[in-house]
Amino acid sequence: MTRLGYQIPNFTYPGVDEADIFSNVVAQAKAAEAAGFDRVFVMDHFYQLPGIGAPHEPMFESYSLLAALAQHTETVRLSALVTGNTYRHPTLLAKAITALDHVSGGRASLGMGAGWFELEHDSLGYEFNTFTERFRKLEEALQIILPMIRGEKVSLDGDYYHVIDAVNSPAPISRIPLMIGGSGEKKTLRMVAQYADESNLSSGSAEEIPRKLEALEAHCQRLGRDRSEIKVTKLTMGMVAPTMEEAEADLREMAGVKGWNDEIMDMVRSILIFGDPDTVGEQLRALMDTGIDGLTINLPANGHNTDRIGLLGEIGLAATAK
Repeated sequence: MTRLGYQIPNFTYPGVDEADIFSNVVAQAKAAEAAGFDRVFVMDHFYQLPGIGAPHEPMFESYSLLAALAQHTETVRLSALVTGNTYRHPTLLAKAITALDHVSGGRASLGMGAGWFELEHDSLGYEFNTFTERFRKLEEALQIILPMIRGEKVSLDGDYYHVIDAVNSPAPISRIPLMIGGSGEKKTLRMVAQYADESNLSSGSAEEIPRKLEALEAHCQRLGRDRSEIKVTKLTMGMVAPTMEEAEADLREMAGVKGWNDEIMDMVRSILIFGDPDTVGEQLRALMDTGIDGLTINLPANGHNTDRIGLLGEIGLAATAK
């Protein structure tokens, strides 16, 4: 399970040409592995997300990227945080995650979500559906993907997917764990209780986490699932540097590349866990004190500086120590 994960959400870096983006991403993944992170995640999107950048900014297809990162890392598990179910047929995703498991030597993890970025769907031609329909599609997809990656033949005549005796050969090397991302207490956490090994709370404040843990516990009780089998992590966005002054300098450098004005920079400071090691460490420990099992952290504004990843690893390992 994820104790300390590192997510790479941004591919726009000061002084880095587009042809050199991948080399920097490899450096980040290797730095995260060296710093003690146990997972490296990338986003499963085709356009950059609001709050990080503009839609036209660079974004790699996640499974191609993860397979490539597998060749440059040795120990970290690799995953999308999280796979948008709307972008791939579940049989294709089962084959993709299995291929990732093989090329990584058994280090694949499957992160799944219902999908939410409407602009991306409309622009690129993916069917968006309603909120309820996306969750129904996700549940049908899980009923196909999970048997396939567990070495079982599966047939399903659902409302959204139809498969007949679907097989997946070769089988994965490892037992690929399933993480479901999202914070919804009625739909998402019910599916976590029913299907998943891990829950990643992607939104919500620290004050809301205990209520979400209670909701997951209630779903487990209704379904007859042992709650202790499920690990719960929190995704958080950070920006750390050796001093507050250096953190501010990092932010100004990224703002120059992104075209952020003072108002946007203020918003970024308010969203991120921002500052020097003491400030960031205190906030990470406060998140762990809510009862979660681990953290996944990204550095959208200065992760291209691998020294910052090493620093975050030291702070994160201390904060998540049991």
